[in-house]
Order: sequence, then C-alpha cells, then structure tokens
Amino acid sequence: MNSRLRHWREAATVLLTAGGGAGAGAGARRGPGASCDYQVLLLRRSPRSAFMPSAHVFPGGAVDAADFSAEWLELLPEPPPRCGLGPVKAGGPRAPLFAAERPELGSPLPGDVAFRICAIRETFEEAGVLLLAPAEGGRLDPAGGPARLLPAERLPPAPELAEWRLRVQRQPACFLQLCRHLRCVPNIWALHEWSNWLTPVGRGRRYDTAFYLCCLGQGPPPASHDQVEVTACQWTRPPEAIELVKAQDIWIPPPQFYELCRLCNFPSLYDLHRFGFERAAEGCERWMSVLLVASDGYMQLLPGDEQYPEDPDFTGERKPALSTDKKIEDVLKEATRLHRIVIRDFNNVAVHVNVPPKYKHINPLPLNSKMGNTADCGSRL
Repeated sequence: MNSRLRHWREAATVLLTAGGGAGAGAGARRGPGASCDYQVLLLRRSPRSAFMPSAHVFPGGAVDAADFSAEWLELLPEPPPRCGLGPVKAGGPRAPLFAAERPELGSPLPGDVAFRICAIRETFEEAGVLLLAPAEGGRLDPAGGPARLLPAERLPPAPELAEWRLRVQRQPACFLQLCRHLRCVPNIWALHEWSNWLTPVGRGRRYDTAFYLCCLGQGPPPASHDQVEVTACQWTRPPEAIELVKAQDIWIPPPQFYELCRLCNFPSLYDLHRFGFERAAEGCERWMSVLLVASDGYMQLLPGDEQYPEDPDFTGERKPALSTDKKIEDVLKEATRLHRIVIRDFNNVAVHVNVPPKYKHINPLPLNSKMGNTADCGSRL
C-alpha cells in the first residue's frame, strides 16, 4: 500500500513576506518589544470551501502533475537534479514529501523543484502575485539578499495578465506557457525550505504540505483575490495577525498560527531572510499533530512533546485522538516537556514549547491570541 497516495494529497505553500524598510534594518534587535519592518500575505478562504472554510492562510495549494512536467527542465537555467538549488544536508532523516520518488509521473524533476513551482503557481492563481525571474539572466543568488519581483515593464498589460491568470486557474499546465511567453522562470531560488505539516487524522481532507519562506526586499505588491477559492487578500505584520485573531476578526489554522509566532522572532526582513536562507540547508522534519482532548478544549501535540506517541497513527486506522477528563491548565502543570498548540476556541490559541528545535530552526515566541504576552515583537497583546 502506498499510504502517501491513499491517505493525503501533496501540497505546497509559501510564507510570502515583503518590506525591509529603514524601520528595523539588518541586525536589528530580535524578540520582545521589537517592531517588525515587514508584512506577510494572508488569504481568506471562501466560506464555501470544503477545507478550512473562511480561514486565513498563506497562499498555496495541491500539487498538480504539471508542476512535475519535464518541460520545466528546458526553461530552468540550471541542470537537474537540484536545478541550482543549494544542497540540503538534512541533519536528520529527510521528510518523505521531499525524499519520495514519483515514477508514476514519469518526470526527472525532483520534488524540491516541483513543490516550489507549485507554491509559485498557486500564489499567482490565488493572489495574482508573480514570483518570477528573467530566464536569460540565469539563477538568482539568494545569498545576495531578499528577492525582488519582475519590473512592471516585463509584464503584459493588466487585462492580458488577468486572462493568463484565469487560464492557469483552469489548467495549471498554462503556467509553463505563461513563463515561456514572458521569457521568465519561476524564482524557485527565492523559496527556502521552512517546514512540513501533515493534516492530522480525523480532519476529512488531508494534505502533506511543504512550507517555504520567501522574502521580498520591497514594499508589499498588490494582491487580488479570485472570488473562487479566495475572497480576500491581506498584508499584515505577524504580530498584528495574532491581534486580529484575538479580536475575533480572523481565524488562522494552528500550523499557520505556529509559523506566524515563529516569524515574530524576526523584526527585520533581512535577518529573517538570512536565517531562512542559511537554515534551509538543514532540511526539516514532517510534523503531524496528535489531538489530546481535555474537558475545556484541546491540544495539538507535536513531535518532542512528552505525550506525543512513539508510533503516531498517520493513517487514522487506529484511535484518532487521546482524551482526558482534566482541564487544560491542569494538564499543562503536570507536563515538563512541552511542544503543543493549546486551543480553547478558534480565537484563544497559544503555543507551549520548551524543547530545543531541530534542524537549526527556531521556536515560536510564546504568544497567546487571547491572554496576551509581553514577548510579542511589538504587538499590543
């Protein structure tokens, strides 16, 4: 049995950040009380969506066979297998999403490349933002600093671009045609491997999702929703997004909440870019939360937590959740090794973690969407 295909779909998403003005600058103070000089793009899913309706998420979606097309190799300036991407040392076992071979697709394009193309394509489909680089210039060196979008003169008129967007939404293979038409390539080198989340069992549709970080060293570009999958686009500073959850203005799913709290460690876009670029060489591990239901809410346990199962049930064929009659506060007091997302309701969420991060990553700041915390990167929580 190929559980990768039977139980979930593969997907990619991007934490798209933009800014980096004079407010904080490179080398600015990290942590409590600092002010972010960049914003992150959030999209509101349609209330009619079958998966996470009305949630605010990062742009992204399910991978398509067109993302693995061998024709991309004719366009990308560097040869396979890495196509100019930096090596991954993988301080531990490589996540199955990236390590798996896909002979059924009949393409030599590796997942590290295809999932980046997927995230870039979906960002164009959902938000109208094109993360491309000129084909004739060769690959861009992310070590040189945050990426920049194509200049306006390289793009077709707005009505023509809108028509291309509709074509790509209807047929993902048209994204390759668009890149050829513009003599550009997806800027895969601007996307840095960040994390890998697998939808927990018992959630209906499930996705094994690659999370990438992309930093744009310019003001946030215009983003427009498609009124189909997405009904609103919003650029916001990470701590401000947490405040919007607190005010019950938006709902952010637990993985996105966790990653926003991670971003709050970095007041400077340039520091965030440098960290993301250097850390990506370590790879990441796949996380699937395991549900622990308490009497007044629930917790999503993550790897490293003392109550996380040694042999988690990835397929849902065993008991999908743990339970206790105790209250959340009592469970937390009894625990010594924590790595969990505590959810009392949609707008009362907190990350509790005291285990060291793996793969040279960084733990989230201990923000609480309801109670507040002083370690908030400038938010008013």
